[in-house]
Amino acid sequence: MPEQLRVLPHVASTEQSNEGPLTVRSGRVKHARRLATRAFRDKTGEFLAEGPQAVREALAAGAVIEVFATSKYDDWRDDAVTWNVVDDDLLGEIADAVTPQGIVARCRSVVGTLDDLPAEAGFVVVCADVRDPGNAGAVIRCADAAGADAVILAGDSVDPLNPKAVRAGVGSLFHLPVVVDGDVAAVIALLRERGLRVLAADGHGELDLFDPAVDLVPPTAWLFGNEAWGLPEDVRDLADAVVAVPIFGRAESLNLATAAAVCLYATAWARRRDPEVDVRN
Repeated sequence: MPEQLRVLPHVASTEQSNEGPLTVRSGRVKHARRLATRAFRDKTGEFLAEGPQAVREALAAGAVIEVFATSKYDDWRDDAVTWNVVDDDLLGEIADAVTPQGIVARCRSVVGTLDDLPAEAGFVVVCADVRDPGNAGAVIRCADAAGADAVILAGDSVDPLNPKAVRAGVGSLFHLPVVVDGDVAAVIALLRERGLRVLAADGHGELDLFDPAVDLVPPTAWLFGNEAWGLPEDVRDLADAVVAVPIFGRAESLNLATAAAVCLYATAWARRRDPEVDVRN
């Protein structure tokens, strides 16, 4: 995880607090439950990561403050965080998932601002007004898998720390810079100032993703729009080109996460084949 977005480990005892055995009325449990709301996440700078993979990556990133886990995870105990052994019923009160996976971590935010965007970023993903947390998390996961340098949630997009978004990202939130900014035009302007070409993904784009004229090797930022209405015309006009993923069969279209995966892997493949491009490991 890039140094500018790393969080410092929280040093605390693994002993239970003086409030006694945790219950649904315990202050720390109530605090964790309130992190389901964006307002409380914004106020505290904290969020929840659920499931073994997300918690494993959060621990590795030094982002975890406190863990609530069943005895199944006793061998995961980390001296740098407060560790609470709870039963399934209490964990179900904290977790957002319908079927909790036995472990939830309370974490410090790892989301940054445009000032945290790495200066050397040459492969960036921008989500404009993406509202569905599952899609947002899936795009972050795709960006991570394809070796992108950063993801930006722009405009009126969902909070990437939403519990559903964190689960859908399956730990990728802790692997690359994730940035939030409310001004789509300002995001695009900054990326172009830094020398990135902005490609808008749209089913009605004038260029075909697999057309030889579409060069994906230079520094590139992909712009993806809302699940229901895509990219507004005024936002598409800010891009350097509008590119469509071709449909070879009879499907009407691709959903956001699938279209993003196709575009990002096409870019990753093109950049990795070019010996002059220094790609992220």
